[in-house]
Amino acid sequence: MLPFSRVTVIGLGLIGSSIARAVKQHMPSVRVTGHDMDPEVRETALRIGLCDDVADTAGASVIDADLVILCVPVGAMGEAAAAIAADVPAEAVISDVGSCKESVVEAVRAALPQATFVPAHPVAGTEHSGPEAGFATLFHNRWCIVTPPQGTDPLAIERVVEFWKRLGAQVEMMAPAHHDRVLAVTSHLPHLIAYTIVGTASDLEEVTQSEVIKYSAGGFRDFTRIAASDPTMWRDVFLANREGVLEMLQRFSEDLSALQRAIRWGKGDELFELFSRTRAVRRSIIEQGQDDAAPDFGRSHD
Repeated sequence: MLPFSRVTVIGLGLIGSSIARAVKQHMPSVRVTGHDMDPEVRETALRIGLCDDVADTAGASVIDADLVILCVPVGAMGEAAAAIAADVPAEAVISDVGSCKESVVEAVRAALPQATFVPAHPVAGTEHSGPEAGFATLFHNRWCIVTPPQGTDPLAIERVVEFWKRLGAQVEMMAPAHHDRVLAVTSHLPHLIAYTIVGTASDLEEVTQSEVIKYSAGGFRDFTRIAASDPTMWRDVFLANREGVLEMLQRFSEDLSALQRAIRWGKGDELFELFSRTRAVRRSIIEQGQDDAAPDFGRSHD
């Protein structure tokens, strides 16, 4: 039995459009309704046949939904939830895809205090955005972290877990606060570092007469890929998870200072030990099937 029969996706960017495509591929009998506040995005979604129906308003999109997924930047979650408050069925399950959970739980609960809310975070994406950037296999063998607050209906949790499994994801359960701490180091801090390094290179362009860009090695190109991610989304992430990000940034700064001292004082054994340990982490990620050694971060869009 399918976990849901009528799914509404609010926000038709990379993740939202990928969910719509994945539902059509894996659960073709499920009706998918979409909405985006941008009329150009709605027009594109209609043109490419992304959903069974594209509604002009958020309220109209949820009238008969049994699952509503908020696929908007974390800073807009409260506004998106408020926009459906008057029309969403009482029995519908509300979920989201935000990469911060504590702030999202607070915002959605404030807007929909009586709703059954099961937060989720599919740990998947690319640097591209928009309704044409999505693809049905985005979630295959990727983790989706489900973060229900205490007291959430167990059946609703089970249905959301099954939904993501049917889209090809592996599902893990975490408390919202723990999720934010884990993602601060595995996702948010790496993006912050990437934005900083690419910004530094940009500042050096005049000094090096464009040689930074011209002679970019693979490592720098990898950073530019991460730094090409949606700026609105990441602005909201850093502000929403500021405590977790600042905690991990402080730890990173301390580790970076230790590395600086090792280089300054010629401590080759210390450098070799660190590089060997971090190399093993990379191999573990590949062994667990979360990436491979292929270009483009191992992502295949086939």
